[in-house]
Amino acid sequence: MAEVVVAGAGVAGLATALVLGRDDHRVTLLERDHTPPPATADEAFDWDRRGAPQVRHSHAFLARLRNLLRDAYPDVLEELFDAGATELPVLANLPPEVPDHTTYPGDEDLVARACRRTTFEWVLRRIVTRRPGVTLRDGVSVVGTAATPGAVPTVTGFVVRSGSGREAIAGDLLVAAHGRRADVPALVADHDVHIEEQVEDTGIVYFSRFYRLRAGVEAPGQSRPIGGDLGYLKFGLFPGDNHTFSMTLACGSGDEELRPLLGRSEGFDRAASTIVEARSWLDVAVSQPTTATFVMARLLNRRRRFLDGHGDPRVCGFIALGDAHTCTNPLYGRGCSLAFVQATLLGGALARHPADPVELARTYEQATREEVTPWYRAAVAQDAANRRAAPRFETTPTDPTVSTAGHAVDPEEFMRDLLREGLLPAVRTDPVVLRAFLRSFNLLQPPQQLLADTDVIARVMDVYQRRNERHVDPPAGVSRDVLLDLLAGLA
Repeated sequence: MAEVVVAGAGVAGLATALVLGRDDHRVTLLERDHTPPPATADEAFDWDRRGAPQVRHSHAFLARLRNLLRDAYPDVLEELFDAGATELPVLANLPPEVPDHTTYPGDEDLVARACRRTTFEWVLRRIVTRRPGVTLRDGVSVVGTAATPGAVPTVTGFVVRSGSGREAIAGDLLVAAHGRRADVPALVADHDVHIEEQVEDTGIVYFSRFYRLRAGVEAPGQSRPIGGDLGYLKFGLFPGDNHTFSMTLACGSGDEELRPLLGRSEGFDRAASTIVEARSWLDVAVSQPTTATFVMARLLNRRRRFLDGHGDPRVCGFIALGDAHTCTNPLYGRGCSLAFVQATLLGGALARHPADPVELARTYEQATREEVTPWYRAAVAQDAANRRAAPRFETTPTDPTVSTAGHAVDPEEFMRDLLREGLLPAVRTDPVVLRAFLRSFNLLQPPQQLLADTDVIARVMDVYQRRNERHVDPPAGVSRDVLLDLLAGLA
C-alpha cells in the first residue's frame, strides 16, 4: 500500500484517486480552490472553480471513457445517470444515406455520455471522497517539491502553501494532475531535473455558451452532438444533463476582426444562429441561454518527456498525469478521456512495481507514449493542417472541381483534399468507413489505424475518385464576409 499525494482535484486528480483508491492505496488530494461542494448538479455549474476555467466550456465524454467506467466503475455511471446525465449511442438514427442500418458486434461500445463537465466532476468528487482511504485538502497551493538527491533525484513530498503557511506533505508517490496551466518542470527544477517540453500553438480561440430546453420541450431531432468546420469558423453543439446543452464556436487566434465579436453574447448568438443544424436548438421557443459567453485563449498542444534519451527516468517518485503531462487542443474533446486512460496506466504500473520507483516511472511513461502520445501527434498535425487550409480567413469555400492538371501535387494538400472530399463524404454514406471513423474519434483505436486499414482506404479512395459526380451539399453556415456583415452593428 502506497501513500500517494495528488496535486489537483479536477478530473485528472479525481480519476487518479478513483483508480488508486480502489487498489487500497491511501490518496491525499490537494486542491487550490477552497469552495464547499454543491448539493445539486445545477448548483455544481456555479461551483467556484477559478483554478479550472475550462469547466464552463463544452466537453465530450467519449466512448472510451464511458466504456472504461462501464467495465471498472459502474457506480460512477450509475451516479451520473442519477444526476441527470444521459447516454448517446453514436450509431443511433443513422442518416438515410447510409444503406445498411444493421447492428454489428462492437456497436455496443460506440456510446458516449452527455453531461456538463461540472456535473461529471461533482459526481466524481462525491464518489472519491466517500472512500475511506482518500482525503481531500482544499485551499492548498502546490509551490514546489522536496526530494532526496542522487544521480536520479527522488521526490518525497509536495511543498504547499495554505492559510496556515508553508509545509511539506510527504508521500511514496507524488502525482502532478493540476491541469494545462501547471508549470510542472518548475516543481522539480530546483533538484537539477530538466523536463523536456514540446509545445505547439493550437491556433484557435474558442467560445462557449450554455442553454436549457424550455419546460416540456424535447431536444430537436436526434439528441446527438453536432459539429462542423466552415474554414474560418469551427462549431459544435453538445447535449448535456438535465435538459441543458452547450454551443461552442472557435476561430483562428489571429482573426482580430471576428474574435472580439464572438466574445460578446449577442455576437455569439448571431453567429451560432447561422449554423443550419443548430437553428432548431437555438430557437427561442425551444431553449433559452443560461450563461454569458465564456472564452478560452492561449491554447497549446504540449507534451512533457520524463524519460531521457536512454529510456531512463529523469526523476523518481514523481508522476505527471492528464493535461499536466500531455494536453491537446480541447476542441477535439479528448482531455477527460485521456486523463482516465493515464490514471488506469498509472494504476497498472504501480501494481507491477510497488517498490521499484525506477521501473514504475519507466513502465508508466512507456505505456503513456503508446496510448496517449499518438493523440498528441494527431492533434498537432490536425491543427497545422487547419492553419494551412485557411491562412487568410477565406470568405468563399474552395472548389474541389477545379483542375490542377499540369501542376505538381503537394502531398499535404492532396491529403487534406482526400480527407475533405473522400473521407468525410464516405463517413456519411459508407457504414464501414463510418464505424472506423467513429471508433477513431472515440479513442477506441489509435489514430493511425484509420487510414492504415486497406478496406477503409479503398472505400475512401472510391468516393474521392467520384467526387465530381457527387451532389454538392448545401453549406453548413454562411461565409465569413456575410457573418461579419451580420455582426457589423456590434463593432
